[in-house]
Amino acid sequence: MLEHFVEKMIKNKNREEQRTKVGQIAGVIGLVSNIVLFLGKFSIGFIANSVSIMADAINSLSDMISSILTLVGFKIAAKPADKEHPYGHERFEYISGLAVSFIIMLVGVQFLQSSFNKILDPESITFSVLIFIVLLASIIIKIWQGKMYGKLAKKIDSQTLQASGKDSLNDVFITITVLLSALVEYISGWHIDGFVGFVLALYIIYTGIKMIKDFIDELLGSRPLDYEIQIMEARLANYPSILGYHDLLVHNYGPQSKFASVHIEVDASWDLTDAHQVIDMIEKDFKENLEVELVCHLDPVAIHDDQYLKINQELNNILADLNQGLKMHDLRIKNHNVLQFDLVIPEGITENENQLVEDIRQLVMKRIGNYHLDVRLDHNYLL
Repeated sequence: MLEHFVEKMIKNKNREEQRTKVGQIAGVIGLVSNIVLFLGKFSIGFIANSVSIMADAINSLSDMISSILTLVGFKIAAKPADKEHPYGHERFEYISGLAVSFIIMLVGVQFLQSSFNKILDPESITFSVLIFIVLLASIIIKIWQGKMYGKLAKKIDSQTLQASGKDSLNDVFITITVLLSALVEYISGWHIDGFVGFVLALYIIYTGIKMIKDFIDELLGSRPLDYEIQIMEARLANYPSILGYHDLLVHNYGPQSKFASVHIEVDASWDLTDAHQVIDMIEKDFKENLEVELVCHLDPVAIHDDQYLKINQELNNILADLNQGLKMHDLRIKNHNVLQFDLVIPEGITENENQLVEDIRQLVMKRIGNYHLDVRLDHNYLL
């Protein structure tokens, strides 16, 4: 039923409008359901004089705030690019998701404190059928809410909704703990909810910290997933007319705003217009099929120059002898006595970089000739 409703609401809308509408639907549903849960739990917690149920109600109150943040986040993220923000506002979704993650962690800390106090000073719960019904209904609603967030998160590839879904499933464990503790106390008189709650609070704190790290990585600019790089490499491999590529850099300004740049190696004898047509074709391919705004930089390679080919081969041999992970690109022979190239430093290399360049210079003098080196260090870890 929900999927049918969502499909009806986003019909005839473009991709960005669909994303915004789905996020707003999730925010409204979450807000309404969390208000109901908060009022229900707070009422029975007050009646039963239960600290754990009241804490669970406060947790639902934090979920209300999270739903409001989700609504605000998607609203702002949907704003088009402007003069101050030429790449749009989609990253605000990461900011709202980060705020949700902080709330999750803070609720975990609060629940940890409440559980610890309960261990030191156990309190009896006035158990009733009403408590059982409300808590059981809360568990069912939270399971549905978590699945709802999960489905909608997959539909629009939203980390914010994924975070909300995880929070909902965490809430299920919390409420189950409260319910089981109340049942055990009612049946046996044992006070165990403080101990069980303490363990669950630690798990919630861990989940919150992990999600905070994920959102901070997105805001700082994290490495693309391996499969994303592989898809782009496969696209570039479809162009046999180019000699190769390097320095593929990918970054985003939101889930739907991916940008990339790459250096394309082409035959130096090509006409400039022909070369431009090829990179135009590649950029269009990335835009239409991968939804990536790609910018290509042309690197001409003198493949018909015997001296260039000989020096290029010998330089690659030198690098392989020094370290199998070393690579170079953009080789230029300037003024007949200067070798200019970019040296790609692999991740985890232990050699001192200055000494490495000096070792290369010595081997060039010995095996190629009296050339000066103009080496630019490249720490690109993507390729």
